[in-house]
Amino acid sequence: MTIPTTAPTEASVSLTEQNSEDPTTQLAARIRIERKQRQWSLDELAQRSGVSKAMISKIERGETSPTATLLGKLSGAFGLTLSTLLARTEQQGGRLRRRQDQPQWRDPETGFIRRQLSPTSDLPLDLVQVELPVGASVSYPASAFAFFRQLIWVTQGKLEFTEGETLHQLSTGDCLELGSPSDCRFFNPGTTSCEYLVVLLRQ
Repeated sequence: MTIPTTAPTEASVSLTEQNSEDPTTQLAARIRIERKQRQWSLDELAQRSGVSKAMISKIERGETSPTATLLGKLSGAFGLTLSTLLARTEQQGGRLRRRQDQPQWRDPETGFIRRQLSPTSDLPLDLVQVELPVGASVSYPASAFAFFRQLIWVTQGKLEFTEGETLHQLSTGDCLELGSPSDCRFFNPGTTSCEYLVVLLRQ
């Protein structure tokens, strides 16, 4: 199978959950709740996020699942990290989150898997584990990083991380602190799967 090296399209990400409820429906409801809590119209959320009104409407109706890039734009517009948005979708509490209860979602086009490790809490950080297959690439807009600082620690393989105009070539054990929010791209140039941890610090 050939793995694309471009960012996923707007409606490609499949969310994988540990319960029997339809994850698309859960995420649709959460996004609608976040928008209505702020008393925003579809037009206002579209303007703030850069996501079309038609696409937001489809997402809120559960007609499509958003991609990593689109979720980054929406969470940024809400002033939330992507981890927080997904955690609120799960509505899981408690100080212990066992592996089988850690929500994850997967992009069927690239095989990118994102697992939420840290429990939902009022701590100012989130811990996320990512698996990026060989040749896979995932991009996020600067708006997805506007409200927190981020560290990336590569635990296995190689990672090319493009931060604005700067390319960082990372190997196992390397840890990078991100600078000011900018468009970014994660790419696995190696011959084995790349795994890394992301520490998100809310500002």
